[in-house]
Amino acid sequence: MKDFKRRVAIITGAAYGFGREFVKQAAIRGMKIVAVDIMGDELAKVEAVARENGAEDITLITADVGIYEETEKVVKATLEKYGQIDLLMNNAGVAVPGNGYNLPLRDWEWIVQTNLMSHVYFMRQVIPVMLKQGTHCNIMNTCSVAGVINWIGMVPYYTTKHAAVALAESINYELQAIGADIAMGVFCPGYVQTNLDHSEWYRPERFKDDSDPYYQSEEFKKGQAEAKHVIETGYPIDGHAEQVWKAIEEDQFYVLPHEKYDGFLKLQTGEKLQRKSPNLAEVMAILKGGHA
Repeated sequence: MKDFKRRVAIITGAAYGFGREFVKQAAIRGMKIVAVDIMGDELAKVEAVARENGAEDITLITADVGIYEETEKVVKATLEKYGQIDLLMNNAGVAVPGNGYNLPLRDWEWIVQTNLMSHVYFMRQVIPVMLKQGTHCNIMNTCSVAGVINWIGMVPYYTTKHAAVALAESINYELQAIGADIAMGVFCPGYVQTNLDHSEWYRPERFKDDSDPYYQSEEFKKGQAEAKHVIETGYPIDGHAEQVWKAIEEDQFYVLPHEKYDGFLKLQTGEKLQRKSPNLAEVMAILKGGHA
């Protein structure tokens, strides 16, 4: 997408971290913005940031993107007000520290619904809209470096981020197969000063149980402390947001801005993720040759 002026962007997880920076970048480019977050009270601050950076038209929607009906509300409101959707940024995400076999099931369900199913919910509704528009559109899903590597701790987080990358890759192939003018992308940041260590702020009531001893355990507290350290010592967030927007301008698929993980990434993925975009024709040639 080269021309952003007056085009419409839906940005989830907009109240903090990358979401707020994405709103800022959209404002700078003159877009109409739909800022979505479960933390409705914080969205007023996001609007102020957007206005300060030139936004003329911004809509704030409080929604839990882990619930399909809530995402329907967002898409319906966007279309009723603007009549189109040109950019979808699935950015909302949460994490809970702990071993995968100890973490309460409610946390698995919360993380899966927020980090993965919200992508499914929005793309299921927005892609048909974009196809009908017949204009060049973009989808950028925040997937994390945890979507391309594995490590100790926060197993549900790594699981959902891997799934989110696979989801975007697979839908991208489907869009290529029908010649859709929709550019898909996955943003995989790592070691960055986001707000992920404060995920408890966003926990919906349906996933709360303060009586569960797990949340008083040393495992949980140690995981929280480690997450806080990683976030506080990470890279500043603003430069990464600009990189994402440059990737959108170039219709780039993989966005991997994390020097600290370069060696680990190459070890686990080789050169696979360095391509601008996964190419359907290349994949089909490999499959036909029996080398998959």
